[in-house]
Amino acid sequence: MSRTQEVERFLIPSDTFEPAYLTLHRTGELARRAREAVASLASCRVCPRDCDVDRLHDQIGVCKTGRYAIVSSYFPHFGEEDCLRGWRGSGTIFFSMCNLRCVFCQNYEISQLGEGREVSPEELAAMMLELQEMGCHNINLVTPEHVVPQVLEALVIAVEGGLRLPIVYNTSAFDSMHSLRLLDGVVDIYMPDFKFWTPELARRYLKAKHYPEVARRVIKEMHRQVGPLKFDERGLAKRGLLVRHLVMPGYLEETRAILRWLAEEVSPDTYVNIMAQYYPAWKVGPDTYPEINRSITPDEYAEALQFAREVGLWRLDERRPRWGLVLWQ
Repeated sequence: MSRTQEVERFLIPSDTFEPAYLTLHRTGELARRAREAVASLASCRVCPRDCDVDRLHDQIGVCKTGRYAIVSSYFPHFGEEDCLRGWRGSGTIFFSMCNLRCVFCQNYEISQLGEGREVSPEELAAMMLELQEMGCHNINLVTPEHVVPQVLEALVIAVEGGLRLPIVYNTSAFDSMHSLRLLDGVVDIYMPDFKFWTPELARRYLKAKHYPEVARRVIKEMHRQVGPLKFDERGLAKRGLLVRHLVMPGYLEETRAILRWLAEEVSPDTYVNIMAQYYPAWKVGPDTYPEINRSITPDEYAEALQFAREVGLWRLDERRPRWGLVLWQ
Protein backbone atom coordinates (compact mmCIF):
# COMPACT_ATOMS: atom_id res chain seq x y z
CA MET A 1 0.00 0.00 0.00
CA SER A 2 1.36 3.45 -0.95
CA ARG A 3 1.73 6.27 1.54
CA THR A 4 -1.13 8.12 -0.16
CA GLN A 5 -3.42 5.11 0.14
CA GLU A 6 -2.41 4.71 3.79
CA VAL A 7 -3.34 8.34 4.49
CA GLU A 8 -6.68 8.06 2.70
CA ARG A 9 -7.58 4.93 4.67
CA PHE A 10 -7.63 6.94 7.91
CA LEU A 11 -8.97 10.23 6.56
CA ILE A 12 -12.36 11.84 7.13
CA PRO A 13 -12.42 15.19 5.30
CA SER A 14 -13.68 17.93 7.61
CA ASP A 15 -16.22 19.12 5.04
CA THR A 16 -17.93 15.70 5.04
CA PHE A 17 -17.81 14.96 8.78
CA GLU A 18 -20.96 14.99 10.86
CA PRO A 19 -21.14 13.85 14.50
CA ALA A 20 -22.73 10.42 14.74
CA TYR A 21 -25.46 11.47 17.16
CA LEU A 22 -27.10 13.87 14.69
CA THR A 23 -28.53 10.99 12.66
CA LEU A 24 -30.10 9.47 15.78
CA HIS A 25 -31.42 12.87 16.82
CA ARG A 26 -33.17 13.44 13.48
CA THR A 27 -35.03 10.15 13.80
CA GLY A 28 -35.95 10.64 17.45
CA GLU A 29 -33.85 7.63 18.47
CA LEU A 30 -31.47 9.71 20.59
CA ALA A 31 -34.33 10.98 22.77
CA ARG A 32 -35.79 7.46 23.01
CA ARG A 33 -32.48 6.05 24.21
CA ALA A 34 -32.12 8.83 26.74
CA ARG A 35 -35.53 7.98 28.18
CA GLU A 36 -34.65 4.28 28.32
CA ALA A 37 -31.33 5.00 29.99
CA VAL A 38 -32.79 7.29 32.65
CA ALA A 39 -35.54 4.77 33.43
CA SER A 40 -32.88 2.11 33.97
CA LEU A 41 -31.54 4.08 36.95
CA ALA A 42 -34.47 2.74 38.97
CA SER A 43 -32.61 -0.56 39.23
CA CYS A 44 -29.12 0.46 38.27
CA ARG A 45 -26.98 -1.77 36.10
CA VAL A 46 -25.37 1.08 34.21
CA CYS A 47 -21.91 -0.41 34.82
CA PRO A 48 -20.59 -3.92 35.53
CA ARG A 49 -20.98 -3.47 39.28
CA ASP A 50 -24.72 -4.21 38.84
CA CYS A 51 -25.58 -2.52 42.16
CA ASP A 52 -29.35 -2.73 41.47
CA VAL A 53 -30.06 0.37 43.58
CA ASP A 54 -32.74 2.97 42.81
CA ARG A 55 -30.68 5.93 41.70
CA LEU A 56 -33.80 7.73 40.50
CA HIS A 57 -34.53 8.23 44.21
CA ASP A 58 -30.89 8.91 45.08
CA GLN A 59 -29.99 5.50 46.44
CA ILE A 60 -26.28 5.05 45.85
CA GLY A 61 -24.08 2.10 45.05
CA VAL A 62 -20.37 1.79 44.35
CA CYS A 63 -20.20 5.00 42.29
CA LYS A 64 -21.86 7.06 45.05
CA THR A 65 -23.85 8.96 42.44
CA GLY A 66 -27.61 9.31 42.55
CA ARG A 67 -30.09 10.77 40.08
CA TYR A 68 -27.82 13.53 38.79
CA ALA A 69 -24.24 13.49 37.59
CA ILE A 70 -21.58 15.16 39.71
CA VAL A 71 -19.15 17.35 37.75
CA SER A 72 -15.80 18.41 39.13
CA SER A 73 -14.81 20.82 36.36
CA TYR A 74 -15.05 21.55 32.66
CA PHE A 75 -12.60 23.45 30.48
CA PRO A 76 -10.53 23.35 27.28
CA HIS A 77 -7.87 20.74 28.09
CA PHE A 78 -4.44 21.01 26.45
CA GLY A 79 -2.92 17.96 28.12
CA GLU A 80 -4.65 15.34 25.95
CA GLU A 81 -3.28 13.67 22.83
CA ASP A 82 -2.37 16.11 20.05
CA CYS A 83 -5.15 14.76 17.84
CA LEU A 84 -7.70 15.68 20.53
CA ARG A 85 -6.34 18.93 21.92
CA GLY A 86 -5.40 20.51 18.58
CA TRP A 87 -4.82 24.23 19.01
CA ARG A 88 -8.03 25.12 20.90
CA GLY A 89 -8.17 22.31 23.40
CA SER A 90 -10.31 19.26 24.06
CA GLY A 91 -13.58 20.22 25.76
CA THR A 92 -13.27 18.08 28.85
CA ILE A 93 -16.03 17.48 31.39
CA PHE A 94 -14.66 15.71 34.47
CA PHE A 95 -17.30 13.59 36.18
CA SER A 96 -16.78 12.93 39.88
CA MET A 97 -16.70 9.48 41.46
CA CYS A 98 -15.82 6.24 39.69
CA ASN A 99 -16.86 2.62 39.54
CA LEU A 100 -13.26 1.47 40.11
CA ARG A 101 -11.16 1.85 43.24
CA CYS A 102 -7.67 2.23 41.78
CA VAL A 103 -5.24 2.47 44.67
CA PHE A 104 -2.84 4.53 42.55
CA CYS A 105 -5.39 7.01 41.18
CA GLN A 106 -3.76 10.34 40.33
CA ASN A 107 -7.13 12.15 40.39
CA TYR A 108 -8.41 10.65 43.64
CA GLU A 109 -9.86 13.94 44.88
CA ILE A 110 -12.31 13.70 41.98
CA SER A 111 -12.74 9.96 41.47
CA GLN A 112 -12.74 8.78 45.08
CA LEU A 113 -13.46 11.78 47.31
CA GLY A 114 -16.17 13.18 45.05
CA GLU A 115 -14.96 16.74 44.58
CA GLY A 116 -17.58 18.56 42.52
CA ARG A 117 -21.29 19.37 42.48
CA GLU A 118 -24.47 17.82 41.16
CA VAL A 119 -25.68 19.23 37.86
CA SER A 120 -29.05 19.05 36.15
CA PRO A 121 -29.38 17.83 32.55
CA GLU A 122 -29.83 21.45 31.48
CA GLU A 123 -26.63 22.51 33.26
CA LEU A 124 -24.66 19.65 31.74
CA ALA A 125 -25.95 20.53 28.27
CA ALA A 126 -24.98 24.17 28.87
CA MET A 127 -21.43 23.05 29.69
CA MET A 128 -21.20 21.22 26.38
CA LEU A 129 -22.45 24.25 24.48
CA GLU A 130 -20.10 26.60 26.34
CA LEU A 131 -17.11 24.42 25.46
CA GLN A 132 -18.21 24.51 21.83
CA GLU A 133 -18.50 28.30 22.02
CA MET A 134 -14.94 28.44 23.38
CA GLY A 135 -13.75 26.76 20.20
CA CYS A 136 -12.94 23.31 21.58
CA HIS A 137 -12.52 20.57 18.99
CA ASN A 138 -14.64 17.95 20.79
CA ILE A 139 -16.61 17.16 23.95
CA ASN A 140 -14.44 14.89 26.09
CA LEU A 141 -16.43 13.00 28.75
CA VAL A 142 -13.98 11.90 31.46
CA THR A 143 -14.99 8.94 33.68
CA PRO A 144 -18.51 8.63 32.26
CA GLU A 145 -19.07 4.91 32.88
CA HIS A 146 -21.55 5.45 35.74
CA VAL A 147 -23.39 8.45 34.24
CA VAL A 148 -24.29 7.28 30.73
CA PRO A 149 -28.02 7.97 31.31
CA GLN A 150 -27.31 11.50 32.52
CA VAL A 151 -25.01 12.13 29.54
CA LEU A 152 -27.63 10.98 27.03
CA GLU A 153 -30.32 13.05 28.72
CA ALA A 154 -28.15 16.18 28.54
CA LEU A 155 -26.98 15.44 25.00
CA VAL A 156 -30.52 15.64 23.66
CA ILE A 157 -30.83 19.14 25.11
CA ALA A 158 -27.39 20.16 23.85
CA VAL A 159 -28.06 18.97 20.30
CA GLU A 160 -31.31 20.91 20.24
CA GLY A 161 -29.24 23.90 21.37
CA GLY A 162 -26.83 23.52 18.44
CA LEU A 163 -24.11 21.11 19.60
CA ARG A 164 -22.13 19.82 16.62
CA LEU A 165 -18.83 18.57 18.11
CA PRO A 166 -17.58 14.96 18.15
CA ILE A 167 -18.16 13.12 21.42
CA VAL A 168 -15.12 11.52 23.07
CA TYR A 169 -15.93 8.77 25.57
CA ASN A 170 -12.90 8.77 27.92
CA THR A 171 -13.25 5.63 30.01
CA SER A 172 -11.43 3.10 32.19
CA ALA A 173 -13.03 0.36 30.02
CA PHE A 174 -15.08 -0.85 32.99
CA ASP A 175 -18.31 -0.36 31.07
CA SER A 176 -21.45 -2.41 30.64
CA MET A 177 -22.50 -3.79 27.29
CA HIS A 178 -25.97 -2.34 27.90
CA SER A 179 -24.50 1.16 28.16
CA LEU A 180 -22.47 0.59 25.00
CA ARG A 181 -25.61 -0.48 23.16
CA LEU A 182 -27.20 2.82 24.13
CA LEU A 183 -24.09 4.68 22.96
CA ASP A 184 -23.86 2.94 19.57
CA GLY A 185 -24.17 5.68 16.97
CA VAL A 186 -23.79 8.38 19.64
CA VAL A 187 -20.08 8.31 20.45
CA ASP A 188 -17.60 9.30 17.75
CA ILE A 189 -14.34 8.55 19.57
CA TYR A 190 -13.97 5.85 22.19
CA MET A 191 -10.90 6.29 24.39
CA PRO A 192 -10.63 3.37 26.84
CA ASP A 193 -7.70 2.81 29.18
CA PHE A 194 -6.77 -0.88 29.38
CA LYS A 195 -5.12 -1.11 32.81
CA PHE A 196 -4.41 -4.74 33.76
CA TRP A 197 -4.57 -8.12 32.05
CA THR A 198 -4.47 -10.42 35.09
CA PRO A 199 -7.56 -10.77 37.33
CA GLU A 200 -5.51 -11.09 40.51
CA LEU A 201 -3.71 -7.81 39.82
CA ALA A 202 -6.98 -6.12 38.89
CA ARG A 203 -8.41 -7.23 42.23
CA ARG A 204 -5.37 -5.96 44.14
CA TYR A 205 -5.01 -2.58 42.44
CA LEU A 206 -8.46 -1.76 40.98
CA LYS A 207 -10.65 -3.69 43.44
CA ALA A 208 -12.40 -5.35 40.49
CA LYS A 209 -11.24 -8.88 39.70
CA HIS A 210 -13.34 -9.16 36.55
CA TYR A 211 -11.99 -5.89 35.09
CA PRO A 212 -9.75 -7.58 32.45
CA GLU A 213 -12.62 -9.69 31.12
CA VAL A 214 -14.91 -6.66 30.95
CA ALA A 215 -12.24 -4.49 29.29
CA ARG A 216 -11.58 -7.04 26.56
CA ARG A 217 -15.27 -7.39 25.82
CA VAL A 218 -16.06 -3.68 25.69
CA ILE A 219 -12.98 -2.62 23.73
CA LYS A 220 -13.89 -5.11 21.02
CA GLU A 221 -17.41 -3.68 20.96
CA MET A 222 -16.10 -0.13 20.79
CA HIS A 223 -13.96 -1.08 17.80
CA ARG A 224 -16.94 -2.74 16.16
CA GLN A 225 -18.93 0.46 16.51
CA VAL A 226 -16.39 3.04 15.33
CA GLY A 227 -13.42 1.20 13.78
CA PRO A 228 -9.81 2.44 13.81
CA LEU A 229 -9.13 6.07 14.62
CA LYS A 230 -9.52 8.47 11.69
CA PHE A 231 -8.52 12.12 11.30
CA ASP A 232 -9.40 15.12 9.21
CA GLU A 233 -6.86 16.83 6.96
CA ARG A 234 -5.60 18.93 9.92
CA GLY A 235 -4.81 15.90 12.04
CA LEU A 236 -7.79 16.19 14.38
CA ALA A 237 -9.36 12.91 15.49
CA LYS A 238 -12.92 12.58 14.21
CA ARG A 239 -14.02 8.99 14.72
CA GLY A 240 -12.65 5.70 15.92
CA LEU A 241 -10.91 3.89 18.76
CA LEU A 242 -7.95 5.29 20.70
CA VAL A 243 -6.61 2.98 23.43
CA ARG A 244 -4.54 4.22 26.34
CA HIS A 245 -2.30 2.00 28.44
CA LEU A 246 -0.40 3.17 31.51
CA VAL A 247 2.84 1.22 31.94
CA MET A 248 3.13 0.08 35.56
CA PRO A 249 6.47 -0.40 37.36
CA GLY A 250 7.54 -4.02 37.41
CA TYR A 251 4.59 -5.22 35.35
CA LEU A 252 5.82 -5.28 31.76
CA GLU A 253 4.25 -8.71 31.31
CA GLU A 254 0.86 -7.04 31.75
CA THR A 255 1.79 -4.49 29.09
CA ARG A 256 2.95 -7.21 26.71
CA ALA A 257 -0.26 -9.20 27.12
CA ILE A 258 -2.46 -6.16 26.51
CA LEU A 259 -0.51 -4.97 23.47
CA ARG A 260 -0.42 -8.45 21.93
CA TRP A 261 -4.18 -8.77 22.40
CA LEU A 262 -4.83 -5.39 20.78
CA ALA A 263 -2.73 -6.33 17.76
CA GLU A 264 -4.13 -9.83 17.35
CA GLU A 265 -7.74 -9.60 18.58
CA VAL A 266 -8.73 -6.00 17.82
CA SER A 267 -6.56 -4.67 14.96
CA PRO A 268 -2.90 -3.88 14.25
CA ASP A 269 -4.28 -0.52 13.06
CA THR A 270 -5.40 0.32 16.61
CA TYR A 271 -4.16 3.76 17.65
CA VAL A 272 -2.44 3.32 21.02
CA ASN A 273 -1.07 5.78 23.55
CA ILE A 274 1.48 3.96 25.70
CA MET A 275 1.80 6.24 28.71
CA ALA A 276 4.85 6.70 30.94
CA GLN A 277 3.44 9.09 33.54
CA TYR A 278 2.80 6.67 36.40
CA TYR A 279 3.88 7.86 39.83
CA PRO A 280 2.89 6.70 43.33
CA ALA A 281 -0.33 8.40 44.39
CA TRP A 282 -3.44 8.02 46.55
CA LYS A 283 -2.97 4.88 48.68
CA VAL A 284 0.40 3.78 47.31
CA GLY A 285 3.33 3.98 49.71
CA PRO A 286 6.20 1.92 51.14
CA ASP A 287 3.93 0.30 53.72
CA THR A 288 0.90 -0.34 51.51
CA TYR A 289 1.86 -1.23 47.95
CA PRO A 290 5.67 -1.14 48.02
CA GLU A 291 6.02 -3.01 44.72
CA ILE A 292 4.56 -0.05 42.79
CA ASN A 293 5.96 2.70 45.00
CA ARG A 294 8.16 4.09 42.23
CA SER A 295 7.94 5.58 38.76
CA ILE A 296 8.77 3.46 35.73
CA THR A 297 12.29 3.54 34.33
CA PRO A 298 13.26 4.75 30.83
CA ASP A 299 14.24 1.18 30.01
CA GLU A 300 10.80 -0.13 30.98
CA TYR A 301 9.10 2.42 28.76
CA ALA A 302 11.46 1.78 25.84
CA GLU A 303 10.80 -1.95 26.14
CA ALA A 304 7.05 -1.36 26.07
CA LEU A 305 7.33 0.68 22.86
CA GLN A 306 9.60 -1.90 21.26
CA PHE A 307 7.21 -4.73 22.07
CA ALA A 308 4.28 -2.81 20.60
CA ARG A 309 6.11 -2.58 17.30
CA GLU A 310 7.16 -6.22 17.46
CA VAL A 311 3.53 -7.38 17.69
CA GLY A 312 2.54 -5.17 14.75
CA LEU A 313 1.08 -2.07 16.40
CA TRP A 314 2.36 0.84 14.35
CA ARG A 315 -0.01 3.73 15.14
CA LEU A 316 1.57 4.80 18.43
CA ASP A 317 0.79 8.23 19.82
CA GLU A 318 3.71 10.61 19.94
CA ARG A 319 3.64 14.15 21.28
CA ARG A 320 4.86 16.76 18.85
CA PRO A 321 6.75 19.90 19.88
CA ARG A 322 4.20 22.13 18.15
CA TRP A 323 0.90 21.87 16.31
CA GLY A 324 0.94 22.28 12.57
CA LEU A 325 1.79 19.01 10.85
CA VAL A 326 -0.93 16.51 10.14
CA LEU A 327 -0.38 13.17 11.84
CA TRP A 328 0.72 11.23 8.79
CA GLN A 329 3.55 13.50 7.71
